[in-house]
Amino acid sequence: MSKQETIRRQVAEAYAKAVGEPDERSCCGGAEQRHVVTKLGGYSSEELQALPADAVINSFGCGNPVAFAEIRPGQVVLDLGSGAGIDILLAARKVGPSGRAIGIDMTDEMISRARENISASGLDNVEVRQGIIEKLPVESESVDWVISNCVINLSPEKERVFAEIQRVLRPGGRMAVSDIVARDLPAWIRGDPDLYSGCIGGAISEEEYLAKLRDAGLIDVQVADRIVYDVDQLAALLASELSDAEDDEACACGCGTAGPEQARKIAEGLAGKIWSARFLARKPQAAP
Repeated sequence: MSKQETIRRQVAEAYAKAVGEPDERSCCGGAEQRHVVTKLGGYSSEELQALPADAVINSFGCGNPVAFAEIRPGQVVLDLGSGAGIDILLAARKVGPSGRAIGIDMTDEMISRARENISASGLDNVEVRQGIIEKLPVESESVDWVISNCVINLSPEKERVFAEIQRVLRPGGRMAVSDIVARDLPAWIRGDPDLYSGCIGGAISEEEYLAKLRDAGLIDVQVADRIVYDVDQLAALLASELSDAEDDEACACGCGTAGPEQARKIAEGLAGKIWSARFLARKPQAAP
């Protein structure tokens, strides 16, 4: 098995476990942080109340990619890593009966949970398909919007993801992605599988993210806004993601167990180095 496939398997297993054990961990914060981060990410209470509770509880995102996207009725929206369905359900409401929302996820448990939430929502203009975001089961030039919420950072082959976004967008189609970016991370964080699945270990810098989008052929690439995580949020995240370690085991950095006190010490060294950014981009119009 290749390194890329090993990483994808680890990520899939982590999220299968997370959705089976609600409120234990979140991509962008511990259990006690999940709904705080969700609100910070731009979800209004009205939006959340209109959705099946399970779709909200099992949201592992770091922002609301639908909130500021200029999605219009009749359009087709594709969500990369749609999880339990929070963003495709919001998108489906925006595009209306004449539009369509499509979610892609590689995890059996997430696909099952999303389909249950779609059924509970009563919406019939939304679907989920199983697949990986590096090879989307979607026709070329068939969607108006690509959205994603704290997922692309988990890919071990980000260039392929950005190339796929460019492929599936119609000429003039647009992208709105919320994702985690990071700079100057210690090597032990980069190599920790739990922190990779926790959206930290695989995060690239904001500058690299923008460059890769441009390299894929997208234009008007920009960062619309940012949420920089403070020490408290990072400490909660680290404590949650490293909580599987036995009490008598040292954490990967070799500095003791990954309990709350140690997590806070590590977080203090990471403050200002990890944040959520909302990226916007557009596919060029076809030549006349």
